[in-house]
Amino acid sequence: MDRRDLVDRHRVHLTAAAPESPLSVGNGDFCFTADCTGLQTLADWHTRASARRDERSATPLGTQSSWAFHWAPNPDGVTLADTERQYPDPAGRELSFPTAYDWRLSDEEARRLQPAGHYFWTNPQRLHLGRVAYVLRSPDTRAPVVTPGPIDDVDQTLDLWTGILTSAFSLEGRRTTTRTAVHPHRDVLAVHAASGLFAGGDARLRVSFGAVDDTFEAEERTDDPDAHRSIVELTDARTVVVRRAVDDACYVVRAHVVGASFEHTDRHALDVVPEGDGVHLVVEFTPGPSDEPLPSAAAVFAESERHWERFWRSGAVVDFSGSSDPRAGELERRVVLSQYLTAIQCAGTLPPQESGLVCNSWAGKFHLEMHWWHAAHFPMWGRPELLEPSLEWYRSILPVARRNAERNGYRGARWPKHVGPEGVESPNDIGPLLVWQQPHPVYFAELVFRARGDDPAVLEAYGDLVDETAEFLSSLLWWRDGEAHLAPPVMPAQERYEAATTWDPTFELAYVAWALGVACEWRRRRGLEVPDAWERAITGMAPLPTADGRYEAVRGQCAVIDHPSLLGALGFVPDSPLVDRDTMSTTLDWVLEAWDWRTTWGWDFPLIAMCARELGRLDLAFDTLLSPRPRNRYLANGHNFQVPNRLPLYLPGNGGLLAAIAMLVTDKTGTVVADLPDGWVVRADGFPPRP
Repeated sequence: MDRRDLVDRHRVHLTAAAPESPLSVGNGDFCFTADCTGLQTLADWHTRASARRDERSATPLGTQSSWAFHWAPNPDGVTLADTERQYPDPAGRELSFPTAYDWRLSDEEARRLQPAGHYFWTNPQRLHLGRVAYVLRSPDTRAPVVTPGPIDDVDQTLDLWTGILTSAFSLEGRRTTTRTAVHPHRDVLAVHAASGLFAGGDARLRVSFGAVDDTFEAEERTDDPDAHRSIVELTDARTVVVRRAVDDACYVVRAHVVGASFEHTDRHALDVVPEGDGVHLVVEFTPGPSDEPLPSAAAVFAESERHWERFWRSGAVVDFSGSSDPRAGELERRVVLSQYLTAIQCAGTLPPQESGLVCNSWAGKFHLEMHWWHAAHFPMWGRPELLEPSLEWYRSILPVARRNAERNGYRGARWPKHVGPEGVESPNDIGPLLVWQQPHPVYFAELVFRARGDDPAVLEAYGDLVDETAEFLSSLLWWRDGEAHLAPPVMPAQERYEAATTWDPTFELAYVAWALGVACEWRRRRGLEVPDAWERAITGMAPLPTADGRYEAVRGQCAVIDHPSLLGALGFVPDSPLVDRDTMSTTLDWVLEAWDWRTTWGWDFPLIAMCARELGRLDLAFDTLLSPRPRNRYLANGHNFQVPNRLPLYLPGNGGLLAAIAMLVTDKTGTVVADLPDGWVVRADGFPPRP
């Protein structure tokens, strides 16, 4: 199979400004997103505020890294405990969760009415590290160019095989060409710019800095120069060090230029003044001082080429080019671009936020229930090394997770839901009561174990995370009449129920039982005794709730909005003795007929496809992945589009697509499925066994 031909036929090519589809280069922990000029020249035009003002949609242009978070000042000394609310369990014992915050309030109302909730909802925030842009002006009128209107003849290509973005455009007949790339192992951006505008002084480059809004969108702020600090040290005309401070966060920016010189033009900006027709610029962002020499721009481009060729030649591959189904090319495009997008944004040392490293959502924090959708596909595709750094992060918050469990009388580790690097829960009336993120570390560990050929070293590496997770799951269950239940307060993945009265969400029951079974097997593999409580929970798990011959979402209820997560009990959960396949097939048909698809999200379509595949309904599985629903839309750059401006990309959809494809085209041994639906021909290789 010609892997390069497969990848090259889906390189992204744009011929006009695409405000919804900016292009990114990155390495998993660091990402730079560019407009049609190859830099962040039109960043103000890409902001959500500008888009809303013009009644259009846009994706902001970020420069972000996994390590770059800050905490805003807390002058009132509010604490997370100020947001706690009491919930009785079925025996009347009071349990405490940080849920006293209504995230639906406007930011202004929340700051005034619920200051503690708003503070911990928006803190910590992910930083915008800086902008790297052209400063353009019209050669004829000298007017600044801040929108794409004057820009002509855009020719922009993201070469997926090399990770290099090449962008060309014209301004009043003068051509500018830019190459942009990121170092595969350092937070270094490299730029090569050549322009007929340089000679007349009508273009230069600029590196500038801003602060961050304390809102859901946590956008970059450039209107308050006193909200942050930039200490500029010009080592010489070609080398600069900027020491940055935003609230409690400090970081360092180092830059070097060839073919130009730096000019300190503003408190928070440096201009790169060209000396000829071409400029080479490298910029590195680090959390502290570094003595490591900066690489040249040429070295960064060469490292990028080597890295991305290794990436594409390793792991699994799927080729749909032999298919006669007219949708095959689009599915293949989504698969290739999703591999690239998740590799540059979801393969870092922390779980990713839903919008990756492109722009902030949920204040830049990440959702641990979404971590599976972002990253479980990596080991499924034979790339476990891309999941393991963020899996290791769970160990760093074990003390926090243990306290979360202990404060309500549980054993083990209760993983939070919506957090920053320290694992501090974000208060609201949904997140702290979710449980479906709890089994994820067990699933991740088992996927890595299978992908690494049942390597005993994996058991030693993650055995403690599996044990701590299983201890909590077994102690979370409520026993009644000899059966183990998920009892109130509990919020299902389908976040449309009253947690204080909800019993036995179907998906979560099946998932908990499966994870406990895997945890037991991990103990046996390690030669350790299996706790009685774990085995008792598995054999005593309550039946999944049913009504009218189909499964309910929770016991006694089944709303038809939001995530159809009840289908996750089979497919997402690899196999469960709790699930009757005939009943699940009936449930699947009912969901397809009754659901309000306007309220679904990007990962719902892979979830349904997984269920259909496990039921042997592969035709339906492929149809679902390509369903023409609004939130199953993939833009020119591969982003799974969700909500204009508020959530312009949704990487759980991309990662979920890849997980579903692994399940659709291979069996659990990694063998390619032979009996595909009419019109579909798949060539695939490199898929390891999975649970």
